[in-house]
Amino acid sequence: MSRADTVGIVGAGRFGTALASVVARAGRPVILWSRNADVVAEIERDRRCRRLPEAPLPPPLVATGDPGRLAAEARLVVLAVASTDIRARARELGEVIDGSHLVVHAIGALATPGDERCSDVVAEATPALRIGALAGPALPLDMASGQFASMVVASRFVEVVAEARRLLNAPPVLRVYGSSDLIGVELAAALAGAYTVVLGLADSIGIGPGPRAVLVTRALAEASRLVTAAGGDPRSVSGLAGLGNLLVRSSAGSTARDYGLGQRLAAASAPQGELTEGARAAVAGARLAARLRIRMPLLSGLAGVITGQVSPRDAAKLAADSVAAEE
Repeated sequence: MSRADTVGIVGAGRFGTALASVVARAGRPVILWSRNADVVAEIERDRRCRRLPEAPLPPPLVATGDPGRLAAEARLVVLAVASTDIRARARELGEVIDGSHLVVHAIGALATPGDERCSDVVAEATPALRIGALAGPALPLDMASGQFASMVVASRFVEVVAEARRLLNAPPVLRVYGSSDLIGVELAAALAGAYTVVLGLADSIGIGPGPRAVLVTRALAEASRLVTAAGGDPRSVSGLAGLGNLLVRSSAGSTARDYGLGQRLAAASAPQGELTEGARAAVAGARLAARLRIRMPLLSGLAGVITGQVSPRDAAKLAADSVAAEE
């Protein structure tokens, strides 16, 4: 298959492995780049990855520790790394790609540190001219087991959306939709992770279905205000990247790490300094909201809990009082 028909994936974490599995099972060539030589060897030998052993990794998938090979063999590159690694990995990628590559990140958070949108980091660190974001309610275990999932790819460039949809669509397991609202989709995805932590915490203290519905509604209202202030389309908050993401990750029996962190925060059993992408997004989003002078009591309350400034119950009361004052 040609370079134009090959998907390059940066990062063999849970999501990167799950996406690679789905695309490879659909018969498309995938090149998966990991800096861990043991992971590369295991994938090539066992057709499994230790980060997500449930996901089969059949040919035509290949693993490599050479970023130059990824750049040479794939035109569409998906960055699937943690927000704490985005700067370093983007710089490494920037040394081997050029302006002909299409780069899409799948990072549901703001860049750490700096609180920037990840697309801005990619634009600064690489020569890529056409950049996008991939987001939505697609959990790694669901994709690994062949359950239906859907995502949205957003970019200002029609070609990025079209190529990502062409190469990543793998029905019936994964369906990819398109959007031109890069800012809105990136922020909606990050905030969905943050509010998933909120709902994990709220469910664990037993708030009940009525208050939970109010909580979800207020979360969407907060997120819409921030997206609008940042220059995005608030409707993206109600789409796959925002509401869809939130509903899947906070559903009964959720295995999402953000939801689990919320549960542990409520039980005061979270290890000191434990952070998920949603937790990082909460802290970064609260700082962004303060800079833009946007009131976000739920997000600010969660940021206070994560940074140890307030207890979960005090944060819930402060948020409830602040929301009531807005009515």
